[in-house]
Amino acid sequence: MTRVVFLDDYQDAVARLAPTGRLAGVEWVAVHEHLTDDALLTAVSGASVIVAMRERTAFDRALLARLTTLELLVTTGPGNAAIDLVAAGDLGITVCATSAKSSGSTAELTWGLILSVLRHLPDEVAAFRQGGWQHTLGTDLAGATLGVVGLGRIGSRMARIGQAFDMEVLAWSQRLDPERARGLGVEPVGKEALFARSDVVTVHMVLSDRSRGVVGAAELGAMKPTAVLVNTSRGPIVDETALVDALATGSIAGAGLDVFGDEPLPADHPLRSLPQAVCTPHLGYVTETTLAQWFDDAVEDIEAWMAGTPIRVITASSPVAR
Repeated sequence: MTRVVFLDDYQDAVARLAPTGRLAGVEWVAVHEHLTDDALLTAVSGASVIVAMRERTAFDRALLARLTTLELLVTTGPGNAAIDLVAAGDLGITVCATSAKSSGSTAELTWGLILSVLRHLPDEVAAFRQGGWQHTLGTDLAGATLGVVGLGRIGSRMARIGQAFDMEVLAWSQRLDPERARGLGVEPVGKEALFARSDVVTVHMVLSDRSRGVVGAAELGAMKPTAVLVNTSRGPIVDETALVDALATGSIAGAGLDVFGDEPLPADHPLRSLPQAVCTPHLGYVTETTLAQWFDDAVEDIEAWMAGTPIRVITASSPVAR
């Protein structure tokens, strides 16, 4: 019997959404917490197939070499920077992806964070539950400036929604096409200008050596003291230490964060207690529609692999999914 282990099924969604009944002769196991080290190895012992939830678990060469029964590694989403694809190839492990999800869920959560920070929603909801009434003053979006770092699939959607809020929209990235930006009604600017002019800076870049730490102390220092930073992309794109300092000293007004350098975020991390930060536990893609699509694709990947004709295979030479 083929043993398949789904990792990080926090919401017990596999049982509800994955079409596991399509395949006979398969033992389906879902792990409902994030595991590392020996606990992870115990959970996946004897597994021929592992389904990884995005980049929560780093499958480096050392770990892959210890997974002696692993033949197929499926990642939810179209790519996974946490998998050493060279090592997987060397070890004869097939890696398959699922189809790209809509940019809608992440963009929608991003605007939820923006509105939560600017309208102080967590504070007002907490006060309301205790019998309070109106304690803060919010900030309008209309007439404000949105700075989009990375004008790809999600960034473009963010720009359109910002325009619907009557915001001026700026964009910057290392590979920004100025003409494409202008065609979207977005002003292409330099990096320093974007951080200096924006009232809200939102980050939407693929994590790579080029983007790691692209938002650091200098960029945060260029922001207005009334401005806020939002990151729903990948934690290491923003220098977390510099961000904590900027929030603690009041050099920026606030932050909305869904991603972190270390996930799950440690319980004693300062971002959990800074009142200027509205943080969520990497929920950008966590919707029923998205997970149902990914689980359906994952089972299809396993089915094709068992038939000897794997699909959606990714290798070290595959283009980076954006």
